Parts: sequence; structure tokens; C-alpha cells
Amino acid sequence: MSKILIVEDEESIADLEKDYLELSGFEVEIQNNGDDGLRDALEKDFDLLILDLMLPGIDGFEICKRVREVKNMPIIMVSAKKDDIDKIRGLGLGADDYMTKPFSPSELVARVKAHLSRYERLIGSNAQENDVVEIRGIKIDKTARRVWVNGEEKNFTTKEFDLLTFLAQNPNHVFTKEELFKKIWDMDSIGDIATVTVHIKKIREKIEFNTAKPQYIETIWGVGYRFKV
Repeated sequence: MSKILIVEDEESIADLEKDYLELSGFEVEIQNNGDDGLRDALEKDFDLLILDLMLPGIDGFEICKRVREVKNMPIIMVSAKKDDIDKIRGLGLGADDYMTKPFSPSELVARVKAHLSRYERLIGSNAQENDVVEIRGIKIDKTARRVWVNGEEKNFTTKEFDLLTFLAQNPNHVFTKEELFKKIWDMDSIGDIATVTVHIKKIREKIEFNTAKPQYIETIWGVGYRFKV
């Protein structure tokens, strides 16, 4: 049974989310402030974190940053804030998804299932021999989920690694942001493709010598992105 941690200061919302998730077969714990939420997220074993942004004590941005430094579990941020800057900041800190309140509990459950399903497939690989992709100084070990750029190992979040690997395995193919979102996040973009843009930016910061003139991931204006070889 997958264990989920909800960090949400509005108790009625947290209880509603908990009820729907438990009806779907998940084990759920709740913390109503940032300090206790961060402690539990770091010290206990959870499979997914649902994280509100505005919290008493440590805010959701800081929690996301500190959890992502040591754990790769999926993180879904939720907030009443609709500003793109908050969404971009949250995704940039390593969140896998961002939901704007109000949203239906059934949609939350659907997204939780999608993220857990993908994560379980990734860690459940039983490959006997490491599967490695090497392109012009970039080495991607798909089995160990490690990346080296010109011999230097770089750290990638789960979705950054998935997106880089997918593009590198399909060189010179132009993908729209919608196609990438559906492929990597296993769901339709629902009109929101900022997630892809943010993750491409973070990947470029790790693999490109000059992000203003990328030599690997190229932007095709008005269409999407492609990995150049």
C-alpha cells in the first residue's frame, strides 16, 4: 500500500483529500504546518508528497527544495495562488506537478495514481545489464539513472532525467510541449505546459556550456524541442 503525506494547513481540505485517497486504497498522514511536514517528509518513508505552498512555519517552497535534495519521491504542489511565477518557481525546485485550488478531489487522486504508477515502473526495472546512451560528451546510464557531462556527474530530478533521456533517445525529432508533457507525466497538459518549459531550462543549466546557445536541446520556435546530434 502506497503511503502519502499531505502537508496542508486548512484542515477541512486536508481531511477531504485524505478521505478520497484512502477510499482509493492509499495510506495517508497529515501535517498542518511546515516544520512538522518537513520533519516527517525527511524522516519517514512516504511514496508521494502533497504539499501546500502557504504554511505556518516553513513554507512549501523550502520544504520542496530540502526534500528534493535527498529524495526522489513524486511531489505535487497545491496552492490557491494562480500566478505563473509561483508555478514556475515550484517546478523549478523539483516539484513534479502543480495544482491550483480549488480542484476536485477526484482529479487529485487521478494525478497521484499517475505519478505513482510511473515512478513504480521506473524503479521496478529488472535490467541485467546497464542500458547506456552516449551522445557528444553526455553519458546517460538509464539503469543506474545517472548522468555525466564531459566526465562530470550531474544530479537530475526524476522528471528531468526522464525528459533528457527521452529526447536523447529520439534525436533530431521535434516534439511539441504537449507531446512531451503527455509522454513524461503520463497525462494531458490540460492547457498547462509551463512544466515542460521549466524542466527544459533546468536540464540546460546542467548540460549546456552556454544556455543562451544550446548545443544539445534546441528550441524550435512555435513548435517545441529537439535533441541535436
